[in-house]
Amino acid sequence: MRQSFKVNVNTSFDFDISETDSSKLNSIKTSANTYHVLHDDTSYKAEITASDVNKKSYEVKVNNNTYNVNIFNALDSLIKDMGFEIGSSKIVNNIKAPMPGLILEINVKTGQEVNENDPLLILEAMKMENVLTSPRTGVIKSISVEKGNAVEKNQLLIEFE
Repeated sequence: MRQSFKVNVNTSFDFDISETDSSKLNSIKTSANTYHVLHDDTSYKAEITASDVNKKSYEVKVNNNTYNVNIFNALDSLIKDMGFEIGSSKIVNNIKAPMPGLILEINVKTGQEVNENDPLLILEAMKMENVLTSPRTGVIKSISVEKGNAVEKNQLLIEFE
């Protein structure tokens, strides 16, 4: 399967580049971050002046013109279309029941500081005990359930400040 890339330059221009397109470039690495590129009988001097691999963002200088380039493959595009972002994080402000069940134990109190992965409560569902842990460091704002309560899927259990 041939790989293709979505390339955005200076947040203004979008290009689709296939593996075949990139193979047509004749490039030679001349130093750690510089390249000599020959394309359609034209010579270019290219230098990668800055890069952020996690964000797939690069600053490229070509013949003394600087461009901000973002490169994404098919998986990156799919992840973005699904509503997720690579390298970014969302703040979770509440915990909802992932399934219907019974609250067996509550391990926190209102106003308590918790760390990421601290156990918050135990939810029994389908004869299994599920420990719900904190998705982030924070302070418990409110607890909407009590030990012994039956809860429905997506019911609010705990809120963070």
